[in-house]
Amino acid sequence: MIKLLQIKEGQFLGYRRSDGKVGVRNHVLILPTITCATQTAKQITELVHGTVSFIHQHGCAQVGVDYEQTFRTYVGMGKNPNVYGVVVLGLGCETHQAKSVAGEIAKSGKPVITVSIQEHGGTLDAIAEGAKAATKLVQEASMQMKEWCDFSELIIGTECGGSDACSGLSANPAVGAVSDMIVEFGGTSILAETTELIGAEHLLANRAKNDQVAKRVYEVIEAMENRSIQMGVDIRTGNPSPGNIKGGLSSLEEKSLGAANKAGKSPLNELINYAEEPTEKGLVWMDTPGHDIEQLTGMVAGGAQVVLFTSGRGTPTGSPIAPVIKISTNTGMFEKMRENMDLNAGTIIEGTETVEEVGKRILSEIGMVSSGKLTKAEILKQHDFGIWRIGPTF
Repeated sequence: MIKLLQIKEGQFLGYRRSDGKVGVRNHVLILPTITCATQTAKQITELVHGTVSFIHQHGCAQVGVDYEQTFRTYVGMGKNPNVYGVVVLGLGCETHQAKSVAGEIAKSGKPVITVSIQEHGGTLDAIAEGAKAATKLVQEASMQMKEWCDFSELIIGTECGGSDACSGLSANPAVGAVSDMIVEFGGTSILAETTELIGAEHLLANRAKNDQVAKRVYEVIEAMENRSIQMGVDIRTGNPSPGNIKGGLSSLEEKSLGAANKAGKSPLNELINYAEEPTEKGLVWMDTPGHDIEQLTGMVAGGAQVVLFTSGRGTPTGSPIAPVIKISTNTGMFEKMRENMDLNAGTIIEGTETVEEVGKRILSEIGMVSSGKLTKAEILKQHDFGIWRIGPTF
């Protein structure tokens, strides 16, 4: 008879890093700093087992705050505790230089190796050099032992995908209950999607730990609204997603009131920029767009080791380095998309479970996933990545 791992309440088996942080995965990341290097990075991952990478269109002809945000995201992905070591792969002439990104990641104490396509004489030699470097790191990573760690060391990202009329009644409140549990354990819960909090900002401002945080709530909401007005659109006039409307939502405010439930009832301790690492424990708001992949990337770059993703429409979304636990808001969709969805919160709608009971079930899943259980997105190699661009390309 096969013996399954027994998880201790409030604990998980993780990988302790040299900077004291804890990973729930032990990846070697092949990090392309420029779109021109992404296919080379992909080929390295195909050669070397235990490596991950991602495709993107960024890394050159970016300036100012847009440059800084992309740079911060690259560095954050490399510094995420789920990553053992990094091969930073550049072309050589791009704006986001591989050596600069590698230097910032190395400050975390991780092993970091830089490879340049131009310096190594082209694609084939860069693939060979990158594969050699990755092989060394993967073998080192395979020797690291897991240890019992407390939930206080977790940063949980929370996200609401395509919603339906059940989202604000089932999965989102259940995630809110989990968020409060993580906070009670001494951990950190990230609330994101500023776009989908428009109309509910006053509820969060009222829970801010001080006037400075409350003021920042209104500032980021106003800035997000102004971006849409500059494009000739009043985002408050209706829900921007056809899927949300088809799911039964009538307005963005209705979407926001449901999405805000992911924040539970804990005080709002901090409001941070996109891809920034929280400086405080407890409930933290990261200023991100509502775009699923861009907000997911921002939270992971900010240090989230696990992400809870609710959906009323169904989604295959995942991350290259962080397990994404997908939670359905209704049973019909869960049954239809079992290969993508991990948990069903539709039982709340059916009256067979309470919000608190589903929250405890999700918390148990976090313990198992953090200890090594693979999510559906990981099994299907759903390595989504996208950076929120806040400036034009030059």
